[in-house]
Amino acid sequence: MKDVGELKFFLGIGFFKSSKGIHMCQRKYSLELISELVLGGAKTARTPLECNQKLTSIEFDRAFHKDAAHEDPILEDAREYQRLVGRLLYLTMIRPDISFGVHVLSQYMHAPKQSHMEAALRIVRYLEASPGLELLMPSTETRQLQAFCNSDWGSCLQTRRSVTGCLVKFGEALVSWKFKKQETVARSSAEAEFRSMVSCVAEVTWLTGLFKELGI
Repeated sequence: MKDVGELKFFLGIGFFKSSKGIHMCQRKYSLELISELVLGGAKTARTPLECNQKLTSIEFDRAFHKDAAHEDPILEDAREYQRLVGRLLYLTMIRPDISFGVHVLSQYMHAPKQSHMEAALRIVRYLEASPGLELLMPSTETRQLQAFCNSDWGSCLQTRRSVTGCLVKFGEALVSWKFKKQETVARSSAEAEFRSMVSCVAEVTWLTGLFKELGI
């Protein structure tokens, strides 16, 4: 095994050290994606998704909004959308700010519509505003786990299932985050919040066991 020196770039992620800690970013990967889609110089978006935007599947449109099925058709070639969402999923490794938006878009991989593609391109335009946004792993001695969780209530128009969001910090370092649709329909916002908390506690329990194995 050969020592290749200090880690600077690995699998599309850049690394560098400073007095604050270890910085990670995917600037090169983001710029390549923007250039490939010919969005350089396009108007940037302030948020990953449009506020209060509700995306639906073509099956839902045909059943409940027949006019929308004609106004918002299925893409002729779904592979372009699938490839774009796949690349955005890779960016969520150190970009928690786009995780929710990509979570939403990944639900429509089998039959994406024009509105789904437009939403995906909006995330790319959001990335253009800050392609080098970093994730910092601070060089602090604090070893306390902190967890935060939240939930909406019945936001999915098709299933009325809620979405759980949680993140976990180890000291000042963000080590885990996720957005996931809950498995059952919550009958109240309190129930949705409780399910979110259960999911977050499970994540903390797993991380606690992992840190013990690593001797941290």
